[in-house]
Amino acid sequence: MLLEIYLCFTELQMDRINIKKLAEELNLSKSTVSRAFRDNDDIKADTKARILAKAKELNYQPNHYASNLREQKSRTIAIIVPELANNYFSQAIHGIERIAREHNYHILIYVTDDDYQKEVDFIRHLHNGRADGIIMSASGEANNHSYLNKLGGKRLPLVFFDRVYEDIDVPRVVTNDYDSSFKATEHLILQGCEKIAYLVVNKSLSIGKTRMQGYIDALEKYRIKFDDRYIVDCSNSYEENDVIVKEVLKDLKPDGIFASVERLAFATYYACYDLKLEIPKDLKVISFSSLEIAPLLNPSLTTITQPATDIGGQAAQLLFNLLEGEQVVSTIQEVVLKSKLFIRNSTNK
Repeated sequence: MLLEIYLCFTELQMDRINIKKLAEELNLSKSTVSRAFRDNDDIKADTKARILAKAKELNYQPNHYASNLREQKSRTIAIIVPELANNYFSQAIHGIERIAREHNYHILIYVTDDDYQKEVDFIRHLHNGRADGIIMSASGEANNHSYLNKLGGKRLPLVFFDRVYEDIDVPRVVTNDYDSSFKATEHLILQGCEKIAYLVVNKSLSIGKTRMQGYIDALEKYRIKFDDRYIVDCSNSYEENDVIVKEVLKDLKPDGIFASVERLAFATYYACYDLKLEIPKDLKVISFSSLEIAPLLNPSLTTITQPATDIGGQAAQLLFNLLEGEQVVSTIQEVVLKSKLFIRNSTNK
């Protein structure tokens, strides 16, 4: 009923010719004309050409949105991310949008602020037909994710990237976080660091646990005793992180900081400035970061940089493989991409 009201309203609003008038001009049915614009194979080539020529002559523009409503397709995909301030997610979204555009799809962006309930509400909201599929970086790993499975046959095609739920069997695109974290810690050790603090926002997340294990194993390889005081729980608040990092620098006096996300590297830079500590003389800093201006910081920041745009693009391609049925996608298919270590002045000897 709502669809009929919408279509009637749309046609009343249009001063130009509509599909009914075009069909009358051609002495064809509306459905034949509509199938021609959808490029259906059951329309003869000469008939299709005649329809398109008449449409051009009369300056008719097909209402693709109404057509999508009839087919129960939105031609939209939803992207759910924990935040936008992190340059990584902005780049990943750019990669997703590029692939979506190639498939003539639009994107909707939902930001959870790492709030699990927001994530649940967003996904339930999206099952009203607002999107045809979802690409998500998870927020609530410590919570119960069974609501995704309870959606059953109604579940929209879903692909994870970066942060995943291990108990939900859907395709995902991740990076080699363990190896990257191990190499980052190893780099600090080889630069002379013996008291390395690992700053993390949420160590219960898949990436938090994996990165932390790489840090711990690197310490073990070089026979540096692990001290859990150097695993520092931080937050999403810049004000709170400023207090936390300053306390760590004053009380534990680390000679190296390994930031699991770029906002914690920023917090470290600010704290060092206020405490009159010099990077890298007094403290060496390395961070996971896709920040394009990392080489321009003072000192330039050593980073483990994920291929964020490629991650987004591959996640989108997995989703469109599901949506368009061009190939079979295993429900547990995992694509693992490699991050790169860029050594800059913040870890110089």
